[in-house]
Amino acid sequence: MAKVTEPQPEPQVTFWGAAQTVTGSMHRLDAAGKTLLLDCGLFQGKRAESYARNRDFPFRTRDIDAVVLSHAHVDHCGNLPNLVRRGFAGPIYCTPATRALAAVMLGDAAKIQEEDANYLNQKRDRGDAKVQPLYDARDVYRTLTKMQAVPYGKPFHIGKGIEVTFADAGHLLGSATVHLRIGGPAGERRVTFTGDIGRPGLPILRDPEPIPPCDLLITESTYGGHTHEHVDETADKLGAVVRQTVERGGRVVIPAFAVGRTQTVVYFLHQLISAGKLPALPIFVDSPMASRATEVFRAHTECFDDETLALLGAHPDLFGEKHVRYVETVNESVKLNRFDRPCVIISASGMCEAGRVQHHLKHALGDARNTVLIAGYQAADTLGRRLVERRPEVRILGRLCPLKAEVVVLNGLSSHADHPDLLRMLGPLAGSTARVRLVHGDPERAAKLAEGLRGVGFADVEIPVRGDVVPV
Repeated sequence: MAKVTEPQPEPQVTFWGAAQTVTGSMHRLDAAGKTLLLDCGLFQGKRAESYARNRDFPFRTRDIDAVVLSHAHVDHCGNLPNLVRRGFAGPIYCTPATRALAAVMLGDAAKIQEEDANYLNQKRDRGDAKVQPLYDARDVYRTLTKMQAVPYGKPFHIGKGIEVTFADAGHLLGSATVHLRIGGPAGERRVTFTGDIGRPGLPILRDPEPIPPCDLLITESTYGGHTHEHVDETADKLGAVVRQTVERGGRVVIPAFAVGRTQTVVYFLHQLISAGKLPALPIFVDSPMASRATEVFRAHTECFDDETLALLGAHPDLFGEKHVRYVETVNESVKLNRFDRPCVIISASGMCEAGRVQHHLKHALGDARNTVLIAGYQAADTLGRRLVERRPEVRILGRLCPLKAEVVVLNGLSSHADHPDLLRMLGPLAGSTARVRLVHGDPERAAKLAEGLRGVGFADVEIPVRGDVVPV
């Protein structure tokens, strides 16, 4: 009697992260007998909710055959060590620069979690349950051994039925859009996951590569409905904010992602000082991770645009050694809060949820001479969002701090494409892409982009909630 072969189920994607929020990117693809994760990022928000959601996965980790990672920001890669700790044993595919940056990001994330847990445990009453970090340095090491680096444009296979190709997303060093071709009895299916799409025209990185037609497009929507100001205008505003703060004898504290945003801010400050538009004031990058990340940038110039390569040839100090001091030790960081002259302090994390920047904010917020410069998107329920909303008081490290410092938002420094950018890049796919699902955006932002995409001809555009499933 002939053996009956069970038909394979149709490919499908389940949205487990960055669904109607901008953090915790994680999407499960079941196809061709394999189960993949597209990203495995940390969810950032209210502390208790974040810890619970990051700790417990909504699936059996041993069922995941592989992870395909778009880039190295922690909201996309930051929960990988926890995945490994809980039993994932497969490969993690990414670009070479992403692997190098992930080593920096994840090592720092483990260190910050352990330090924050120790700090909070010291403040707890005797008998209270201790805070435990999600993972430690050993989990990070095991994660890095599973990372397999694949360059842009080189197809690779996961099992027999899935082909994956990375294309330059232009968002962060090594960032990629992920193109998947899935074979099956019903014919080939194509899925594109954008990760985060970069902003054309920003310095340092190349512009995003074109996105090909597909059956399912999963795209970010961070700045739906928003138009960034021109890059040159942003640089001028950055210079004006720093000059005004210096004139009133204050300091500028810039919470910035250590990877990507910090290098862009340093680039702009270098150019402003070199052009005589800013005095040569002290600039501190208080983030060991940012220092290490800058070394990774120098080692992966294959990701740079032609203008930056030319500038780097003429100015080897382009990333700031001439004007910037990189702060390494905790003692040096503490001393910065006693520094009595105007200065700029750039410190992680970008949403102010962890790291040394919290200590700098705690000391700076009560003085009206100071400025907090918000240089990127701030997710709901983060300290950064509360600063943008100018709450009269904000809680930092368990202490209420009055907000008297000036708060300035410069979204023009964002490395995300804005609404017009997204419509220009995605619009040509309207007649050839069956389904669009918008992730990595607050609901109102995603709704604006959905409206824009429908307006240029996309028929099936939806904004999934966590746990939603879409067929490919």
